[in-house]
Amino acid sequence: MQCPYCQHTNSRVLESRSSEGGQSIRRRRECLNCKHRFTTYERIEFVPITVIKHDGKKESFDASKLLRGMVRACEKTGMTHQRLETIVDDIEAHLQQRPQREVTSEEIGQLVLNYLREENEVAYIRFASVYGRFKGIKDFLETLDQLQEKPVTSSVTQWQKSSAKDLSNSDASTCLSLSQNGSVKKVKS
Repeated sequence: MQCPYCQHTNSRVLESRSSEGGQSIRRRRECLNCKHRFTTYERIEFVPITVIKHDGKKESFDASKLLRGMVRACEKTGMTHQRLETIVDDIEAHLQQRPQREVTSEEIGQLVLNYLREENEVAYIRFASVYGRFKGIKDFLETLDQLQEKPVTSSVTQWQKSSAKDLSNSDASTCLSLSQNGSVKKVKS
């Protein structure tokens, strides 16, 4: 490995550790010539993914560009930057596992929307408005209707349903009402 300070080609590895969730190896090195220390990363080389844009142009997949778009959509929604990075990593891993090396920007947008739908409805609508190129309020209303028609079965919804079963079994004189927003209410019968 070439030293970034003196360009000498001999160095020794002082420390190695797994990094980026096992996706790379971080190595701490010391140049044998100038004694400066530096860090290198060893990563798996993936075959590049080509994105076909709306206008037919092609460009290489850029995870940082996808992350920037998601960060903008998720501003002030409470989603952490770390969670967004994890989503981008998941999407990139999904694309790398596909046999096709070309993907449309629509497919990537749909993958993002699938994640955001489960994570945060506001972020979902914001991302959909840019990805779907909304022209007016009608587009927002249609997307909101779709969001209401297809409820997300998240772990929270599943927990609420199992809580409803537990409560109904515990008291025969109590009925439960599950409202459209997913909240469970006890009603005496």
